[in-house]
Amino acid sequence: MNLRDRYDAATADLDAPLAIVDLTALRANAADLVRRAAGKPIRVASKSVRCRAVLDEVLAMDGFAGIMAFTLPEALWLAREGVSDDILVAYPTADRAALRELAADERAASAITLMVDCAEHLDLIETHSAGRRIRVCVDVDASYRLLHGMLQIGPRRSPLHTPDQVRDFAETVVKRPGLQLVGLMAYEGQIAGVGDQVPGQAARSRVIRAMQKRSRLELARRRAAIVRAVRDLADLEFVNGGGTGSVENTVREKAVTEVAAGSGLYQPHLFDYYSNFRGRPAALFALPVVRRPGPGVVTCLGGGYLASGTADGLRLPRPYLPTGLSYNSLEGAGEVQTPLHGEAADLLSVGDRVWFRHTKAGELCERFAELHLIEGDRIVATVPTYRGEGKTFL
Repeated sequence: MNLRDRYDAATADLDAPLAIVDLTALRANAADLVRRAAGKPIRVASKSVRCRAVLDEVLAMDGFAGIMAFTLPEALWLAREGVSDDILVAYPTADRAALRELAADERAASAITLMVDCAEHLDLIETHSAGRRIRVCVDVDASYRLLHGMLQIGPRRSPLHTPDQVRDFAETVVKRPGLQLVGLMAYEGQIAGVGDQVPGQAARSRVIRAMQKRSRLELARRRAAIVRAVRDLADLEFVNGGGTGSVENTVREKAVTEVAAGSGLYQPHLFDYYSNFRGRPAALFALPVVRRPGPGVVTCLGGGYLASGTADGLRLPRPYLPTGLSYNSLEGAGEVQTPLHGEAADLLSVGDRVWFRHTKAGELCERFAELHLIEGDRIVATVPTYRGEGKTFL
């Protein structure tokens, strides 16, 4: 039985739109991430999962330890629900109410680490911590800089780039009795989040690979120097780096104690364009065919599930099964209807479904209240997403 037949059979009694996770593919992807991590623990990026049941499934596997959350309210919720007692909030928070909640909850305060990169973050935390000592991690800029810093390749995150800048800031942190410096993080998005095999663009792919090679070498030296400088000031529990696209390279750095990954579990189509690994699509959504406007065309209900990021065609979900369907360039994926073109359209009837892959992993869960977990040709569980539990953190 092929994939489409399996998914159609498993969900035959359900009405689309619906979303699934293929557990066989998820586990294979998780095992491959562990292989690539070569013994270093993987912190699960929850923004790429957004489902407690799937987080539990992954954290129960050998090789995974801790969560990288995306907001403090999310981290508080996960800690209170017992999902993990080791949660790093990957982005700085300005949520005053959540900071007060953290300070009032001894268990959560011992489990959660906040991200900081400037004095304003420290002031805000201490203002609302009510004397509670709060765990913090320093975010280090991992971008690749050229032309004396005039050209920056990579995410614009922390203002702390050089070993001296990080050490000076770390000194500021450790002098504050209300804060405990426990970690460093440096996310090399220009490597971990950029595929180096762009379809039909061989020249661009070569440029990306050359940039990533130089960036890896530069960052490895700089990150090692930063870690040495900060370890003189604080007893670091962890140094976090990497992402799905860079796991096997990041773990080679002795200075790095753990890597983060999440997108490689669901394997959205944005992560198909890497030369160093091949994942299996694990999270999919189905839309029903509701119209047949003419030969070679069908219309699905809904589908405008655009991903965040730069405004380009890569942010559209990708028709997956049956193969041979594509968008009308004048309409694309629509809020309430999505026309699809191709020879496969003539084989579809009203009521049939088309399976899609989202561009970015966890964002799919913002569209669906539940995920149907599939093994073989049957649903083994139906579990709520964050949205299904009434949680919309971002």
